[in-house]
Amino acid sequence: MPRSIRYSRRIKSRGQDLNITPLIDMVFILLIFFMVTTSFVKESGVVVERPQAKTATTKEKASLMVGVDKEGVVHIQGRPVDVRMIRTRIERFLAETPEGGVVIVADKSSRTGIVIQVLDEIRLAGVKDVSLAAEVPR
Repeated sequence: MPRSIRYSRRIKSRGQDLNITPLIDMVFILLIFFMVTTSFVKESGVVVERPQAKTATTKEKASLMVGVDKEGVVHIQGRPVDVRMIRTRIERFLAETPEGGVVIVADKSSRTGIVIQVLDEIRLAGVKDVSLAAEVPR
């Protein structure tokens, strides 16, 4: 057999290897990128009927939500919290995320006095970015 035919058969019989190591590295880099850039929102853990406001806007940097239900019970991350303990919880939150904002999600039937106490405790803890949740009327 001529040399060129044997050489071409040897090339055809050899399988093509696919190196997926760079692909796996790229997937891990993307995973790390998305984990670092994602902001995690800590939910209040309580279902409330929000009051309506025509001037309500979407808040992008809310990190912690404090819920007040219609009975006046305060919830942080799904657990009921005494009003006197809010400041220590918020201070612990600020230690973890110094630039974090807090949104108070109060039921429209809740008493104003409780909401004002919650707002006061959050501000005394040192949070500069405090908002009240509302929904835009349809």
